[in-house]
Amino acid sequence: MNKVIITAKTVEEAVEEALGRLEATRDQVRISVLQEPRRGWFGLFGARPAKVEVERLAPPVDPVEQGLRFLKEVLSTMGLPVDVEVREEPEAVTFDIRGKQLGLIIGRRGQTLDALQYLVNIVANRGAESRRRFILDAEGYRERRRKTLRNLADRLARQVLRTGKEVVLEPMSPADRKVIHTQIQGIEGLTTYSEGEDPDRRVVIALEK
Repeated sequence: MNKVIITAKTVEEAVEEALGRLEATRDQVRISVLQEPRRGWFGLFGARPAKVEVERLAPPVDPVEQGLRFLKEVLSTMGLPVDVEVREEPEAVTFDIRGKQLGLIIGRRGQTLDALQYLVNIVANRGAESRRRFILDAEGYRERRRKTLRNLADRLARQVLRTGKEVVLEPMSPADRKVIHTQIQGIEGLTTYSEGEDPDRRVVIALEK
């Protein structure tokens, strides 16, 4: 039972009876006064009681709990025996997946992990009062991927400086492209830009004009 309509002599009496029936406190319900009480003439004629509607509110949504539950359901459906470590920080919440067969979760160049991360962010924040940002990782894959991309950027940067010819990289996710752009920014004489449309958008490394 989530809603009751109570009639009593006063509004306060009606509210108290409703709270008792719902087994709730005032901060857990919405109270609507449907009818104010009225005293009758000489206490006999025209009198009417108070009538209130009291409805139990839905509990507030916890994005972390909601996102974690969704992630575990997906991993269970995939039949993967893994655990999820939760790290909450002011800027983001990281779900670090640990266990076997992580390659299935990561996918080619992290595409499956990125897709799952996108879904977790949508589901976790559904109905939440304040939005949280979620990052999905798999036993440190994100940092290993960033290191690989930084090394790739340095190697291609030397190639462009040596040959003078621009280099077009393979299509990458926005997060991967950002790593390349950031790494090249620190190299004098080079610049980067992106071309194409997602999911085929690519980073171009070229000499600075």
